[in-house]
Amino acid sequence: MLRFDHIAVSALDLAEGVAAVEAALGVALAGGGQHSHMATHNRLLGLGDLYLEVIAADPSAQAPTWPRWFDLDNFQGSPRLTNWVACCDSISAAVAASPVGVGVPVALQRGDYRWQMAVPADGKLPFDGCFPALIEWGGTLHPARALPESGVRLERLEIAHPQAAALHAALASLFADGRVVIVPGAEKAMRASFSTPHGRRVLE
Repeated sequence: MLRFDHIAVSALDLAEGVAAVEAALGVALAGGGQHSHMATHNRLLGLGDLYLEVIAADPSAQAPTWPRWFDLDNFQGSPRLTNWVACCDSISAAVAASPVGVGVPVALQRGDYRWQMAVPADGKLPFDGCFPALIEWGGTLHPARALPESGVRLERLEIAHPQAAALHAALASLFADGRVVIVPGAEKAMRASFSTPHGRRVLE
């Protein structure tokens, strides 16, 4: 079974993305770093058993000759919630059980963290990015356990898609977490609700 790992907010500029999330949730982000393989960088927010990632292309790094994850090469507009990530004990088994196009496992590292992530050849995850990116962490280290307590918890991640029934069916035997809700929608949309020290807040 897949387990909820984290949510991703994409941005054209990392500082802009961080400012947008901090303004929306009323708390400061922490941690993060650079991903040399993908020429991206991020900042993080602990959510208890999960974390939130703000991610953007790193202008100080040489662009890769392959598409960046989360379809960042085609991202436009204001910072927004674009993806979610599920972890597993065997990424090869999870890929085999997932829809075609979920990606090929790539071994990655950042500092002391080691992981494998399924990265699509074109950077585009199934169902317009509404199917989760798959990750298998190596060892016992995990960002959520290293981040400072924020007092923020994810209550609900609502994912809207025109093929909601097919997306639900693709996840049915792989993932079960009441915080993730799939609903019909005219186009892809993600909306996350949080409890925070300042009351209920929403990110879209």
